[in-house]
Amino acid sequence: MTYTAKNFEHLLGIKGLSEQLLKNHFTLYQGYVTNTNKLNETLLSMVKEGKTATPEFTELKRRFAWEFNGMRLHELYFENMSKTKKELKENSQLLKTMDESFSSGENCHKDFLATGSSRGIGWVIMYYDLENKKLFNTWINEHDGGHLSGCIPLLVMDVFEHAYMLDYGLKKIDYLNNFIEIIDWEVVEKRFEVSQK
Repeated sequence: MTYTAKNFEHLLGIKGLSEQLLKNHFTLYQGYVTNTNKLNETLLSMVKEGKTATPEFTELKRRFAWEFNGMRLHELYFENMSKTKKELKENSQLLKTMDESFSSGENCHKDFLATGSSRGIGWVIMYYDLENKKLFNTWINEHDGGHLSGCIPLLVMDVFEHAYMLDYGLKKIDYLNNFIEIIDWEVVEKRFEVSQK
């Protein structure tokens, strides 16, 4: 299967993120899609040629997870942003789960921002644990490591420097506060609803 880069140009003009920053980010994302396809093709060829017992196959298998997650996490990130404010519904099951997991939606929000404020680069992901019906805001250092098994990513925020430095310099907290304002909670709620089925 070949993956096709999704078009996120509808985000151009979104509050707090310049056109140049977004275009750079879209190009980076397209690179992950391209590399996912190349690796997938190369690995399949190696299987057909009987080259699976090689160090090259093993390393490419590991690299595939990094490229694939780089592609998918960017898609989730771009998809959960909106140019028009989309609030979390007060009667939503997601808000109720935030209350149960963090004592309040406000505490969930504070925890998400605090996680994003951590030193370093990576991702902040609000996960839903399918087994215990609980939310976690988690720091992911690299695309392919640190994900919570059996959990569904509901809200994804990129905190690699390329996501904010062009516009915010070292003022990461300003980027984080802006991101909170452009979350498409309808998308996040839909992801949560799908996890309930």
